[in-house]
Amino acid sequence: MKVLVIGGGGREHALAWKLAQSSKVQAVYVAPGNGGTALDPRLENVPITDVKKLREWAQQEKIALTVVGPEAPLAAGVVDEFRAHGMRIFGPTRAAAQLESSKAFAKAFMERHQIPTAAYDTFTDAAAAHAYVDKIGAPIVVKADGLAAGKGVVVAMTAQEAHEAIDFMLLDNKLGVSHNAGGARVVIEEFLEGEEASFIVLCDGKNVTPLATSQDHKRLLDNDQGPNTGGMGAYSPAPVVTPDVHARAMREIILPTIRGMEKDGIPYTGFLYAGLMIDAQGRPKTLEFNCRMGDPETQPIMMRLKSDLFDVMVAATTGALDEVELQWDRRTALGVVMAAAGYPMDPRKGDEITGLPKEAEDAMVFHAGTVDAQGRTLTAGGRVLCVTALADSVKAAQTRAYEVLDGIHFDGAQFRRDIGHRAVRG
Repeated sequence: MKVLVIGGGGREHALAWKLAQSSKVQAVYVAPGNGGTALDPRLENVPITDVKKLREWAQQEKIALTVVGPEAPLAAGVVDEFRAHGMRIFGPTRAAAQLESSKAFAKAFMERHQIPTAAYDTFTDAAAAHAYVDKIGAPIVVKADGLAAGKGVVVAMTAQEAHEAIDFMLLDNKLGVSHNAGGARVVIEEFLEGEEASFIVLCDGKNVTPLATSQDHKRLLDNDQGPNTGGMGAYSPAPVVTPDVHARAMREIILPTIRGMEKDGIPYTGFLYAGLMIDAQGRPKTLEFNCRMGDPETQPIMMRLKSDLFDVMVAATTGALDEVELQWDRRTALGVVMAAAGYPMDPRKGDEITGLPKEAEDAMVFHAGTVDAQGRTLTAGGRVLCVTALADSVKAAQTRAYEVLDGIHFDGAQFRRDIGHRAVRG
């Protein structure tokens, strides 16, 4: 069977890497892929991003299964396009992907279906948004309504930070956010206290299968300091998601979301990622939905998955997820992101990467923002690599990941030294 993975980041490298391990898969294509997928002899890059042209290529190549990684093709309707031509593809339709592509849609949906989330309001007018912040005070959260590559959220600890974020998102739109209602729009919501976790499931329209739990690290610097990023590292499993929290998340958030989408006439298929905030009493609330696996959560999750991902994806595209029981490596997987100089606001490109190790049973370097330039691997994006390791404990996985990372070099590399710190201290 031939498989296509759409996307070019670390998440897509990890998905393609795992799919290539299936005995049923003869070829895995990645569109457009990156420098790491170019280096892997089991994978082949396809330099096509246009939705219609990609569908035509997939038909011509007789692709048996397509898996969508990032949000932009989903919001562009790639699933609708492939399905309209009878092709098997895993991901949500454009209408269902609004759970991610519009923060305003997602908040209104949660309110309508009584799914626990932070109190909020939505604004297109900067003066009204500023007045709301003055009334509520800080800390407060300001979110760009639209796709912002994981950088459209400002957790403002002071009113001044909130006002600056409003001007940045509504008046300047320097994030280049693609909005859903013409002009710029922000969602402003209450600040929630607690510990964050990533809760990712597979959905086939009716059935839901949870993936291994994980925890991301959003801030750029150690001790959760510095600006928010797309994610500087992750590990799995996440101890904060206890069996009770897991049961509550499924009962109060995930299942009502799938039932709510079905009730609204938009059945949900694909990966569904609920970013949770878990309070001191173990009560989860929804920070956001993503209509895809997380990045960098995918990398450690795929390292731990023992089941054949191709079989799982076939079940997920035939409404048979209720027949699937996923098998997991009992060890902890931990991934550390190496980001480019200037990330997150002004990442530099073109720096040569040296010291990349060979794949090992307990360690894998997944590529994100890289390009192959005639045998040299260069940086080509904000988050460049995710150095991922498997070991018997969080501490041991941390030690192994940093041991591998210390052998890799590119000028201006930024990374945290404390990925997994909550679990280690806990």
